[in-house]
Amino acid sequence: MRASQRARGEDVGLVDALLSADERRRSSSTRFDELRAEQKQLGKLIPRAQGEEKQELLRRTGELSAAVKDADAEQDEAAAETQRLLLRLGNVVHPDVPVGGEDDFALLETVGTPRDFAAEGFEPRDHLELGRILGAIDTERAAKVSGSRFYYLTGVGALLELALVNAAVAQATAAGFTPMLTPALVKPRAMEGTGFLGQAAEDVYYLERDDFYLVGTSEVTLAAYHMDEIIEADRLPLRYAGFSPCFRREAGSHGKDTRGIIRVHQFDKVEMFSYVAPEDAEAEHARLLEWEKQWLSALGLAYRVIDVASGDLGASAARKYDCEAWIPTQGRYRELTSTSNCGEFQARRLSVRMRDGQGQKKSARPLATLNGTLCAVPRTIVALLETHQRRDGSVAVPEVLRPYLGGRELLEPVAK
Repeated sequence: MRASQRARGEDVGLVDALLSADERRRSSSTRFDELRAEQKQLGKLIPRAQGEEKQELLRRTGELSAAVKDADAEQDEAAAETQRLLLRLGNVVHPDVPVGGEDDFALLETVGTPRDFAAEGFEPRDHLELGRILGAIDTERAAKVSGSRFYYLTGVGALLELALVNAAVAQATAAGFTPMLTPALVKPRAMEGTGFLGQAAEDVYYLERDDFYLVGTSEVTLAAYHMDEIIEADRLPLRYAGFSPCFRREAGSHGKDTRGIIRVHQFDKVEMFSYVAPEDAEAEHARLLEWEKQWLSALGLAYRVIDVASGDLGASAARKYDCEAWIPTQGRYRELTSTSNCGEFQARRLSVRMRDGQGQKKSARPLATLNGTLCAVPRTIVALLETHQRRDGSVAVPEVLRPYLGGRELLEPVAK
């Protein structure tokens, strides 16, 4: 845990504080048990005692009663402090994760070749200009209605989102995922249990009057779906594909991506989520990555896969792979999908267990959870429009989306 905290760039002293609190919890629990045992023993002696002996036993019983009450309070206080510190710790970083910050990732592979617009003889337009030409994106009126980092998808833009969502859900369903429409509001325990009230808390919207959080991803609702349950091992893996709106304050991104719809406060997303036995987690992580690559390749995007560095992991992830698509007008790769292996971290906090073994040897133990973004709509639209644009401002539609767009092969400019 110390090495993991160090790799994350987090407070190593938190581990020692947790160990100290847990030792207090254990010792106070032992003291409480000892005092209660003595109290019960005296309770058996008092009815048979006489005279001064009985008076002494009653006096001692009074003392014990106060001591037991104090020990019980100390035990509860130490347990609460242990739990508070435990919830502040991130997941243990996988030993193969590259150590460092945002720029210290390991490049795993590059798929496809970025389109050479110079060789084609024209300058690519950015997604916002293409959105205007197609009548697909309106950020100006969204700013008037809701402020910065909001957007309207209009006309073919709205149809494009629906096509993306339907195609993504169809791929996930074909792969064995159960489609889910999930709540956008959750109780504090769901948000805390999935690890989003630690370092990510500044990006979370909280409704104080109702004690609800707006989710930033359906990972939260899918992870909490089996909260406080025991799942029989023969039902695993359980795989869900959740579609939901997502809300993020983007509190730490002032001045970043202020143009367009790359970094926004509200967007829709299709998320894959898996419950598996811990020993199967790494293989499932590889499968989730392959499904993401299948999706990006079907959309005709050039992308690369990176192994995210330890200091850039979310609190719940032991390891995370990002797929970054090439954005022509930015001349760089940008994150489009990601998949995280959370191991037993979320399951322990949410009390989700699996039961395996045979006969009398059957027992319950924490399982592992994993998540993978299949389609974060606005960023996918950015990559699609810019990658598949044509000289006249029209945009070619990837074949995988055509059945969901009435068979159209081209998004055409609207008449002015």
